[in-house]
Amino acid sequence: MALASLLSGCGSSNDAAKAAPVAPVEDLYNNGVDALNGRRFTTADNQFNLVEQNYPYSTWAVNAQLMSGYSLYLQNKYTESIGTLDRFIQLHPAHRDIAYAYYLRALCYYEQIADIERDQKGTEQAMGALREVVNRFPDTSYANDSRLKIDLCVDHLAGKEMEIGRFYQKQHLYEAAIGRFQRVVDDFQTTNHVPEALARLTEVYLVLGLKDQARRTAAVLGYNYPGSQWYNDSYAQLADDNVASPTGQPQNEQAAGQRGFFSRAWHAVF
Repeated sequence: MALASLLSGCGSSNDAAKAAPVAPVEDLYNNGVDALNGRRFTTADNQFNLVEQNYPYSTWAVNAQLMSGYSLYLQNKYTESIGTLDRFIQLHPAHRDIAYAYYLRALCYYEQIADIERDQKGTEQAMGALREVVNRFPDTSYANDSRLKIDLCVDHLAGKEMEIGRFYQKQHLYEAAIGRFQRVVDDFQTTNHVPEALARLTEVYLVLGLKDQARRTAAVLGYNYPGSQWYNDSYAQLADDNVASPTGQPQNEQAAGQRGFFSRAWHAVF
């Protein structure tokens, strides 16, 4: 170090920079991990970058790249993290941690899902990335968590359809409202929005004077969600319009024969 100081006085600043020793790769990497654990993200990023710059062909550099993606994720820099992880996936498709790279990439999309008042393109991107994890690594814990998050994404998309449908209904744009509620019934049958969608359809059909459609829709609602408040409200509306049957249930023998099999019941009725 003393010799380096003497030489720096004789040479240019560039020469001094070139002469400065570089820490061993394992020290740089471990310093980065320690800084990351301490949430000193700037230091962590710098250390991982030094690993990649000074030891580009080492296994440490590969691991540093993945850790850089993780660091960016923790800082909510999701776009930058996705870019880093995409590069990692492209360059190291057979890496032992490739499943984690795909999963972390999917999480970056998932964390950017907007509330239902906004455009849901991000939700669809998250679903695509999560499904890629499930398809590529079906037997991993990453796939198990991705399946749960996919269900949440589906529920989120159904909620968006319901929000738009309710808006159209309030604006008396009934045909458009029916389309939105119908999509929830057809495409999002596993979500908890289906009972409301059926109830809303029943309500719209009654407003339009389509009593047969209203009765049949309420029958599907009653046979699949018999104890729900949505069904009770729908039946009260049917009774007010003299559409309910004398037995206290909307008349629909076809739906009764398909109780518990929602999709089959719906298509049998309509």
